[in-house]
Amino acid sequence: MTQHNLTGETKPPLPPARQLTLRFSSTRRGARLARQLTVQQFTEWTGFPYDSDPTRTVALITAELASNAVRHGSLPGRDFRLTLQLLPDSCRVEVTDTRPERLLPPLTRQPVDETSGRGLLLVQAYADHWGCTNRDAYTKSVWAEVRLRATGS
Repeated sequence: MTQHNLTGETKPPLPPARQLTLRFSSTRRGARLARQLTVQQFTEWTGFPYDSDPTRTVALITAELASNAVRHGSLPGRDFRLTLQLLPDSCRVEVTDTRPERLLPPLTRQPVDETSGRGLLLVQAYADHWGCTNRDAYTKSVWAEVRLRATGS
């Protein structure tokens, strides 16, 4: 089936959205595996090389969100969930943890000598859109979207 706009021109159909959802243990190893799997799936879906800017951006965002889920959003024995969606013009990374009462902290600059506390600032800097959603009383999802730009633009 083709789509028609008001002038009657035919547009090619949009590619179908792709989605992958997996659960990982709330450990440093789980966060690392989430990042590695995201990079592998992203490059397979898009054809971008491992060392391209979009791939590095998606990897960094996944690493930060998964690391925060492990460090701040986990309860003993509870996993975190990673959802990766390839949309027609962007990639969405969503990490869901089991601590909905731990809302996102305000984004403030950390002192230079601090060794942590800049993860969400990086997400804010690299993502085109990002946010936090509480869908129920038991979980919190932090998500970020990265627009996929053609090489050279």
